Order: sequence, then structure tokens, then C-alpha cells
Amino acid sequence: MDMPSPDPGILSRKARIVAGLRALLPEDAVIDAVEELRAYECDALTAYRCPPLAAVLPRSTAEVAAVLAFCHGEGVPVVPRGAGTSLAGGSLPTADSVLIGVARMAALLETDYENRFVRVQAGRTNLSVTGAVEAEGFFYAPDPSSQLACAISGNIAMNSGGAHCLKYGVTTNNLLGVTLVQMDGTVLEIGGPWPDAGGIDLLGVICGSEGQLGVVTEAVLRILPKPEGARPVLVGFDSNEVAGACVSDIIKAGILPVAIEFMDRPCIRATEAFAKAGYPDCESLLIIEVEGSPAEIDEQLARIRTLAEAHNPVEFREAADEAQAKRIWLGRKSAFGAMGQINDYMCLDGTIPVSSLPHVLRRIGEMSRACGLDVGNVFHAGDGNMHPLILFDANKPGDLERCEAFGAEILKLCVEVGGCLTGEHGVGIEKRDLMSVQFDPVDMEAQMRVKDVFDPGWLLNPAKVFPLGVSAGRRAG
Repeated sequence: MDMPSPDPGILSRKARIVAGLRALLPEDAVIDAVEELRAYECDALTAYRCPPLAAVLPRSTAEVAAVLAFCHGEGVPVVPRGAGTSLAGGSLPTADSVLIGVARMAALLETDYENRFVRVQAGRTNLSVTGAVEAEGFFYAPDPSSQLACAISGNIAMNSGGAHCLKYGVTTNNLLGVTLVQMDGTVLEIGGPWPDAGGIDLLGVICGSEGQLGVVTEAVLRILPKPEGARPVLVGFDSNEVAGACVSDIIKAGILPVAIEFMDRPCIRATEAFAKAGYPDCESLLIIEVEGSPAEIDEQLARIRTLAEAHNPVEFREAADEAQAKRIWLGRKSAFGAMGQINDYMCLDGTIPVSSLPHVLRRIGEMSRACGLDVGNVFHAGDGNMHPLILFDANKPGDLERCEAFGAEILKLCVEVGGCLTGEHGVGIEKRDLMSVQFDPVDMEAQMRVKDVFDPGWLLNPAKVFPLGVSAGRRAG
């Protein structure tokens, strides 16, 4: 079938925009060829795709500011992009937008061990921050599963956490300052290397704002001394509910492990086939890691063993050395890739009170059977950050829609028990139409007024976070 010819008006506008961008940036920093733009048409939520009008890859704050000022003058929407690992469609372009990728902005700008901070360009990968300071006995605490690839800019946008957030907190607890470029090209320095910077706490507004308020180009991050030691244990159970009850008991006892991770049977089987970590044959397992001096570790693990044994575990396996510790973590670190070998899946991100884990896990199982789609559960159990993986067939008509409807019911359940829609993936496009489940109109209006201040034209990261009708009206008005 012959495709209709592109609108000449759109083509001429694109040509004008691209010419303007090329006047601001080096030749290799502007991408407009259709074939090359396909690399930017989606992020890790691959069910949705839309190539941008153009993509740019700046190397400095000044270049980002020049691009934003130009796009602001032309009324062109801008979509910030880190490494494209968002699981909520957080960096999905629109057809009329310019995508700003910060992948080339990866420099380590300043290291201060005495005051325990580093300053980096925001395109630097999460894991490479620790890599830059570990020889001096320091590390950067937030460790999302995608830390090998994900960028600090995206971590800030979504307030990412990771397995060790139970003890060390998420990005907002380890972020000291940012360089932010507003839509009109204005550069702001917010926060800084010193605790409790003066003025309004705008840093708390920026972290987790999903690219709605500006483009982060640099970040000041807190680094911490490495603990004296750490040791994980693996605990297997006969049911998800019992594993959830064990987690609740550990937290209620006032024990603070560095991590408590949960995996159910579908994930255990998948990771065993994929990584061969030597996990037990059980319905669910917990990976619990504690740290400190040898005496502190022994004391904590003894208390955890006592609590776990009250739930009749199938196995309680304590790592005897570093090699065994790595094998305990191997399957968990491989879980998302392993599940991807089985089926297409959608990864959710609701957060619940830890005490509700047994109930929510039971309800997810019931909903899975009623819906006819399998679910694998792998998540940060210590802080109740759920990551159900709903398996579906992207090539089967109607399966994606069934998956989305099922996912919406799980997220509604999270809110119903006192939790929230997202823990670290953000709202993006995935949850924008569920915002009214958690927030009433007054709450939503307050959030949108903040965006009005930073981005009056609503040009930054369009079609995300807020329901489409609301955001479209805001932009038009």
C-alpha cells in the first residue's frame, strides 16, 4: 500500500529546527536521519515507540542551555534522556519533540574524600561512580538493577533506589546538589556539596520530577566509606505469604539489613536456567544481607536466623566466603534478563507497607489466575518496593492490553493497602492515567502548579506523569 506523502509544512519545520540545532552544536551532535532516530524511539518500555523530530547529544551544560533556549523560542517540546533504561516510558519521545541525550556528558568533575562527595556530569553511569572512588575505600550507595548502564540523570529523574536502599536510602538521600537547565535556557545551581544548603529545598522537588522541570546536567553526590564487611544469607520458603511474613517480622524486630530481596518460584526457575546460581527448589526465597564488623554481622544473622526458623524455612544458607556471597547474589542480579528469555514482560513498580506483603502477594496470585497471565515476583522486600513481572506475548493480539489492565489492578491494590504507584521507576506514560487513583484533584493541581513555575509552556517531557487530557489542556492554555 502506498503511504501518504509527509506534510510539506512538517518537513519544512523539521528542516528549520535541524538547521538551527546544527548552528549551535558540532556536526556529530545532531541526529535527524530516520534510520538513526530509531535508536531513540523508545526506552526499556518497548511496547511504545515514537521517533523524535530530532535528537541531540551535547557535551556540556552550555550546549544544553543553548539547545533549550532555541527550542523554547521555537515552541518545540524537549524530551530529556539518560541511558534509556526507563521501564515506565519516562524518555519516550513525541513526534514533534527534540530529544536531548546526555550520554556524552559522563565526566567525573570533582572528588572530595574529606567532605565525602563527588561532582559528575549527569550522563555518567551509576556503577562508574563507585568505580571512580572504590580504590580509596568509598562507594555510591544507590544501586538500581540497571546500574551498569543507567545514568545518574535518570536516577535523579525517577529517584531510583536499588537493593541496598533499605539501609542507605534512595537517590534523594544521596543527592547533594544539581546543575539544572530550565526550558528557557536559564542555568540554576541548586543545593551543593554542603549539607542543608540555604534557601527553599528545591532539590527535593527536582529529584523524582521525571524531567518535567528542567534538564539536569551535573550532580553532586554523597559518597560513603565502604563497610568493614558484609555477608548475605539465602532463605527458602514453601509459600510467598510465609516469606512475606518473615520480612515483616525482621523489620518489626528493629533489625536493619542492608538489603532484603524477594524472588518467587517462576523467577527462581528462570534464573537457575539462566545463571545456575544453585538456588533451592522452593516457592520463594529471600536474600538478606547485613554488614558491619564480624561480630556485628554474626549477631545480626543470629537474630535473623531465629526469626526465619519460626517460619519453617526450606533452607537457610549463609555465605561462608566471597565466592559464595557472589553466587547468592548472582541469580537476583540476573533475574530480569532471565525472565526476558522466557516471555515478553511488563515490570511494575508499586510500593506497599511491609506488613501488607503477605496479603498483596496472595492477591496478586489470585488475580493472575483470574486474568490468565503468569506473574513472576522479584523485588526489594525490605522497603516494600514491589516489582511484579507480568508475562505476555507481544505478538498475540490483545495480550498487551490484558497485561496493562492486570498491571493497573495490581497498582490500584498497592494504593488501596496504603502504598503508592511507584517506588523508583516513575510514572512516565505507564501510570499517568492512574494518578487519580492516588491523588485527588487538589493534590494534582498542586503538582501541576509547580510545573507551571518551572515550565510555563509545558514543553518539557510532554505526555508524561499527568493524564493526557489534563497536560494537553495545560500546554494549550
